Amino acid sequence: MNVGFIGLGLMGRPMALNLMRAGHSLRVWARRAESMQPLLDAGALACSSAADVARGADVVITIVGDAPDVERVALGPEGIADGAREGLIHIDMSTISPEVTEGIAARLRERGVTMLDAPVSGGEPGAINATLTIMVGGDASAFECAKPLFEAMGKAISHIGGNGAGQVAKACNQIVTGVGVASVAEALNFARASGVDAGAVREVLMGGFAASRILDAHGGRMVKREFRPGFKSWMHQKDMRIVLDEAHRMGLQLPTAAAAAQLFNAMVGSGLGEEDSVAMLKLFERMSGGEG
Repeated sequence: MNVGFIGLGLMGRPMALNLMRAGHSLRVWARRAESMQPLLDAGALACSSAADVARGADVVITIVGDAPDVERVALGPEGIADGAREGLIHIDMSTISPEVTEGIAARLRERGVTMLDAPVSGGEPGAINATLTIMVGGDASAFECAKPLFEAMGKAISHIGGNGAGQVAKACNQIVTGVGVASVAEALNFARASGVDAGAVREVLMGGFAASRILDAHGGRMVKREFRPGFKSWMHQKDMRIVLDEAHRMGLQLPTAAAAAQLFNAMVGSGLGEEDSVAMLKLFERMSGGEG
């Protein structure tokens, strides 16, 4: 397919490269020209704006920071809608509010553009290895058309429902992972403070009912003190804000998600925002008088 790609950061760049490896031609644009260079070196075509990306594409993929960025790229001056032909598919793989997603999709529909919301889970390793989990909301026929692109970037790909459903699934994912990271960090810090080898505790827990992918992967990184970002703490803070904003809108109580959100707030406030979310272990260590 002729694919446009906007958002060439920690996640977007390897995702775009995987699309090219799968044989798709790529048109790219970024606010910082240097972000495009690895893709241009691989054979992508540089564009001058989001509208320029859309003019030569069948599908345009975006993965940007937050809802205002998606709105600006999709609907702002020289945005995707300005360059789109009738029938263009816009796949937004950012993590934003389900409510905002529904609104953007409706406005794009008026311009002849079909939008899929397709947030991802798996972090930088999943983006590099094309093993992302991709949760898709939107038109079923557009999903089938775009499926080869999803298959070039991920392994677990699910069509959840209409527009916004993918974002709801991602919010659920972030509740489970956010609370999970906090519980693993708390447990391993408890072991350390008790004078017990945290690595040995993690290993034995992996043999019982406490076993989980979070304890396995994130707990393993905590034990090894590997805090280089695959998914930055400020990004999880942003995602938990989305969760709580949606809960507030619905009048829904999410007490454990709210507690996890406060911990991510504390991480960012204490200078850990650019480190991986597993650096929550350092936050607990500091709070309990350790070095962190």
